[in-house]
Amino acid sequence: MDRILSNKWYVAIFVLPALLIFLAFVIIPIITTGVYSLYDYSGIGEKTFLGFTNYIELFTEDRYFPDSVKNSFILVAASLFIQLPISFTLALILSRGVRGEKIFRTIYFVPVVISSMVIGQLWMRIFKSDYGLLNILIRTISGSDFEYAWLAQPKTAFYATVVPAVWQFIGYHMLIFYAGIKSIPTDYYEAAQIDGASKFKTTIKITIPLLSPVIKTCTIFALTGALRSFDLIYVMTGGGPNHASEVPSTLMYTNLFRKGLYGYGSAQAFFIVIECLLFSLIIARIFKRSEENASIL
Repeated sequence: MDRILSNKWYVAIFVLPALLIFLAFVIIPIITTGVYSLYDYSGIGEKTFLGFTNYIELFTEDRYFPDSVKNSFILVAASLFIQLPISFTLALILSRGVRGEKIFRTIYFVPVVISSMVIGQLWMRIFKSDYGLLNILIRTISGSDFEYAWLAQPKTAFYATVVPAVWQFIGYHMLIFYAGIKSIPTDYYEAAQIDGASKFKTTIKITIPLLSPVIKTCTIFALTGALRSFDLIYVMTGGGPNHASEVPSTLMYTNLFRKGLYGYGSAQAFFIVIECLLFSLIIARIFKRSEENASIL
């Protein structure tokens, strides 16, 4: 086996199928989308070269795109500052050997394997104005005839989609954090306990620094997942009411597949790609120093 792996030709043969699939289904579509974004194109007939006009129109003439980008940033903030801390806390608790650890670990991960379409339908019924669980709970607590259409009001529609988007993937990041914490050698914690360090201090001084590569990975996953979020929002609100809950991906879908604006829709799609790539590079840069410190430890 070592002889095979040391031969570059054997390695190239094993890697080639995956590389071809990656090129065919990821790289080539991204490049094609970037090319289409420079044209006025309806999907049929001639293409008219526009340069960067489509990108300029995104922020100068499109009434809804700037607000959709703002909504995506709100979802990013919720993912980074609500979803990840909850996931880390749950992973920290489970990793310390609570009773029923395996059962809880499975329960928390269940929403991840359920289709976003099903999740969307479930939460739509929770937010229903008449028989929705949320309104029933508020009526029970307040004793009033409270009735509010959470998904039909522009002020609350988008925030109502943020809640399930954050909730669904808590278990996903929790499992990654859990595996990372379990991989940390117990010698560090034993030495800290001998020195009289509390659990909080060992978490701050040992767990978090050594978990830096895992935190970086979860941060990138959470951020890019929020920026390209589509299915859950589309199922629950369709971008409405009156485009209040639009994100770039829902607008892209409308322009590409409903209006036939392939050039303009491709510009929105390529904007999402650039956005994800740029923020991923920024996060990698931010975590570079902490990962170097962790490797020294």
